[in-house]
Amino acid sequence: MTAADGSCSAADHVLPFQIENVGVRGRLVRLGPAVEAIVRPHAYPPPIATIVAEAVALSVVLASSLKYDGVFSLQLQGQGPVRLVVADVTSGGELRACARFDSDALGGFGLGEVPLPRLFGTGVMAFTVDQGPSTERYQGVTALEGASLGDCAHAYFRQSEQLDTALHLCTTDFTRGAEPPRAAALMLQRLPPSSAADPFAEDDWRRAVLLMSSATPRELLAPAPPSAQLLYRLFHEDGVRVYRQRALRHRCRCSPERVRRTLSAFPLDELAEMAETTEPGLIVVVCEFCKARYELTLGELAGDTDGDG
Repeated sequence: MTAADGSCSAADHVLPFQIENVGVRGRLVRLGPAVEAIVRPHAYPPPIATIVAEAVALSVVLASSLKYDGVFSLQLQGQGPVRLVVADVTSGGELRACARFDSDALGGFGLGEVPLPRLFGTGVMAFTVDQGPSTERYQGVTALEGASLGDCAHAYFRQSEQLDTALHLCTTDFTRGAEPPRAAALMLQRLPPSSAADPFAEDDWRRAVLLMSSATPRELLAPAPPSAQLLYRLFHEDGVRVYRQRALRHRCRCSPERVRRTLSAFPLDELAEMAETTEPGLIVVVCEFCKARYELTLGELAGDTDGDG
């Protein structure tokens, strides 16, 4: 079984770690089958597949640094050819993502790398943590500023009052159709120094970021070496401690029951307008995230909507 049907894969995981001698914590995210399950059903053009894969990796690395019970969502919204990218990860490690874009407007970009401003125009990046109806939803919003999604994330961290943060995002080259889709993210965060007078704290942080930058996309994206070995190669001189690796998987939250419950909230006359013209009385719903197709008839929904306005 693969991650596409909800199973876990060793290739899809996040590994927390700490560089002990320099006061730095981090997360390494490596995704394979989960990214493939997200992008393949949509047959996204390479620029869209790239930004969706990056958004998934970024959402995981950000969510894994938080304590929450619910859904962490990352949204990229713009006025350009790409209007919306959504990626979310549940506290149980379930991933999904999708994009809305104008195919015609993308036609002139070719297959190569496209700067983020050309894809989104003026836009924003929003982070949301939803822990259910009985809790207050947390949301942070920042402008999309930078040539890449990684640049935008760095701008957000610089503007916020959070810890110093360095981030390395990479994905498969989606212009090469033979390569299996993969994505990775490596994030470092500088912990508050134990002593305000520590003269080496700044140098230690810069050294850690330099070592992180030495990790090549090929190393981060390849299934081997294992993540713990890769981190040891990068940071062993300063003492790196890895914690429990957490498995991730692709899984959409759509279901026949959710679709039926949503449609049942509409009056019958509005449902009739949604029905297929080729097959009277049939309503077809296709999930934006996983492309699952659901078919219901007006007769099936009639009982659910009795008494509605």
